Amino acid sequence: MGERGLTSRQSFSHSVFLDGAEMTVGVLTLDLMVSDSHSLKDKRQVIKSLLDGIRHKFNVSAAELGALDSWQRSEIGIACISNDKSVANTVLNHVLEVVESNPRVVVEAVSVELL
Repeated sequence: MGERGLTSRQSFSHSVFLDGAEMTVGVLTLDLMVSDSHSLKDKRQVIKSLLDGIRHKFNVSAAELGALDSWQRSEIGIACISNDKSVANTVLNHVLEVVESNPRVVVEAVSVELL
């Protein structure tokens, strides 16, 4: 895991109870730089590929949230639901590792929330 691991991040936690079952929603927000992009088309191709891979590998929801008109910046969000906070945190840690290992993007900011 890179130095940006979620265990070193500030987060808050709140569990939701539905009919006696506990549910934790984990949300990871990343600000990315796509430095080799020279157009919106280039950036969208990189981000689409990244999000599709994350969705397929981790069975999470993922979307581009911000900087939609910037051709080198992107904000993406990843969400997962679990009945165990540690599982949600572990999944988001693994997602972060995959994104950080991608040579086409640079992670500039990380935010995590466990709701």
